[in-house]
Amino acid sequence: MSSIVQNSIPVLHVDQELEQKMVEVRRYLHQHPETSYDEYRSSEFIKKQLDTLGIAYTDGHAGTGIVASIGDCENGGCVGLRADMDALPIFERTNLPYASVNEGIMHACGHDGHVAMLLGAATLLTRNAPLPGSVKLIFQPAEEHGNGAAQLVQEGILDGVQAIFGGHIDTHFKTGQITVDEGLICAFADPFTITIKGSGGHAARPHESTDAIVAASSLVMIIQTLVSREVDPNKSEVITIGSFQAGSAHNIIAGQAVLKGTVRSTDEMTREHTINGLKRVVQSIESMYGVTAQIDMEHGLPGVINAPRTTAIARNAALQVVGEHGVISQGYPSLGGEDFSFYQQYIDGCMVRFGAMLPDGAGPAHSETFNFDERCLKYGAAWFAGVAWHWLTSTNQ
Repeated sequence: MSSIVQNSIPVLHVDQELEQKMVEVRRYLHQHPETSYDEYRSSEFIKKQLDTLGIAYTDGHAGTGIVASIGDCENGGCVGLRADMDALPIFERTNLPYASVNEGIMHACGHDGHVAMLLGAATLLTRNAPLPGSVKLIFQPAEEHGNGAAQLVQEGILDGVQAIFGGHIDTHFKTGQITVDEGLICAFADPFTITIKGSGGHAARPHESTDAIVAASSLVMIIQTLVSREVDPNKSEVITIGSFQAGSAHNIIAGQAVLKGTVRSTDEMTREHTINGLKRVVQSIESMYGVTAQIDMEHGLPGVINAPRTTAIARNAALQVVGEHGVISQGYPSLGGEDFSFYQQYIDGCMVRFGAMLPDGAGPAHSETFNFDERCLKYGAAWFAGVAWHWLTSTNQ
């Protein structure tokens, strides 16, 4: 049962039975991870949970996404809650009893926990019906790919939604803490691919060839000077080359090298300046080494920028869940990208972080040994359900 506070918002309690159910959901998804746009088994599993709760939904969004609805939008506002559900192409090395059975695929970013939280919130919302409006539960594919949210937006899943909220498990913070910050919390993220073409030949006769590896190696080092020498030190930014592919044998000079990387920025003007600088140094490699060089910038992620009103609502909900000492700031904006930002291009929203630090530690996010404290699930579920109630109640006042 829930008790009622003065503003008619339920105190949403996660009992032991629900907490255990969320752990089971998380562990099933962790054991059966699927990468972006291939979350078919995960989707079927989520739909079975919604069927059990008697919650209506539509499926097939961006291929595998699910949008469920609770409540009546005609009798109040409409708020969206989002959980991403895809995993990463990583070989798991945690030795957990529920480690991935899908070789080379792992939930290494906590999305299994996000789904468990949102299903837990769905349980709390149905227990505390009727709602003063409606809630859309968005189970989103392909956050790691970077455009799952954009595809859902294009499909119109935000139609009628007035605000959206999301959260991310973060092992940098203690379990029982929720970070809430207004403004920029996640960076602009711009992936790129650089292709350098020279001419191949025999390793013993370099003068007969144009070595693409030498040119590409030089370019990697030059790129690092863009941040160290051309960016205001007070504005966080990083350029990372994450992939360098070239050559086929020890005695063959490579005729082509392909670099893949990303620019992460916290300032729009700095972002533009750095991308222009990146294009400039790529062009300079052509004359320096006699190669041809091409850079292809992909459509990047906007920054996650929490709006004032939704941030205030998120903070109130967090205070109800973890108390004054549990609501903290994440500090400086993260240089990680998040496609939750695509929702915020259309409606106001707020993303928070759920502390999930393990007492004995674990590998960082996107690593083969990543893990998190499952006790965070109860806080996330209560916050998701609570923030929906707080938004709908404030909208109806």
